[in-house]
Amino acid sequence: MKFFGRRARKNEYPKAKEELKQLVLHAIKREYDKEIEDSLPFEEKIVLFALNFRERLTNLVSNWIRVGYCQGNFNSDNTAVGGFTLDYGPFGFIEEFDPSYQPWTGGGMHFSFFNQPQAAKQNFNMFCSALIPLLEDYPNALENLIGIRSSFTEIMDEKMQNMWTLKLGLKKFDEELFNELMALMIETVVDFTIFFRELSSIPDDISKLEKSFYQELKDESLKARWSKWLKKWKLKLVATSKQMKTVNPKYVLREWFLVQAYEKAKMQDYSLVLELQEIMTNPYEEQTIEIEEKYYVKKPLKFFNIAGISHVSCSS
Repeated sequence: MKFFGRRARKNEYPKAKEELKQLVLHAIKREYDKEIEDSLPFEEKIVLFALNFRERLTNLVSNWIRVGYCQGNFNSDNTAVGGFTLDYGPFGFIEEFDPSYQPWTGGGMHFSFFNQPQAAKQNFNMFCSALIPLLEDYPNALENLIGIRSSFTEIMDEKMQNMWTLKLGLKKFDEELFNELMALMIETVVDFTIFFRELSSIPDDISKLEKSFYQELKDESLKARWSKWLKKWKLKLVATSKQMKTVNPKYVLREWFLVQAYEKAKMQDYSLVLELQEIMTNPYEEQTIEIEEKYYVKKPLKFFNIAGISHVSCSS
């Protein structure tokens, strides 16, 4: 849509704005038919289009981070107005926690794990810029659109805080508690998925959490900080273990699972593909002991820093 928006802004040819209008109306009809009444005035449709897309985009990104997913190539070309993204070649689920995690070799910090809300903002800005030419004759609607664009950060931050609140089983977001946890996770090097799943069991001490640590915790001062954080967290915890486990998945599609499945599929053996499909259809369920031993595990040392597993190119 941004290309049609650019043509309309520059008035590159007589029907540029009309083409943009038809494209936008088609997108509204196809993607937001239930949310936007067809009988509404055109300018109202545009405003609702922006509101609904902002809602879907902010939900998408906050849930990506909740389950440890990084799109990798999250630019405006790959962002659909329906609230989903395209070009899934360089995606990845984070394993050892790092806010700057980026599975794509060409992605850079701007598409890294914790920077996805900012990338979403840039994509939303591009979306709104494409709509502006259609509202030049509707000053009130244009003002509303600009307001929707300018409040994106506020809405995104709210979604992120709500997500972390649920993920940690709290009543309200606690910035100090959250920041302390992030620092501990980075310093210790923990597996993102396993850590939050084990935390969902509401452990009495840090011994259960150590299952998610990539190295044996020998630093006594670090152990003490973990114990202090755990006690502080439990004082503020309001959710049950069952509730937390509906937010924190037990299984995610780690890249080295996929590689093994791909290799077997090349030999016409689709057993792992089908097995993964079955497991990932129910990622919050405990499943069998055999599945847990096979798939609820940290990344083996031999898979670190290997192209196609720890990082991928756009054509991987």
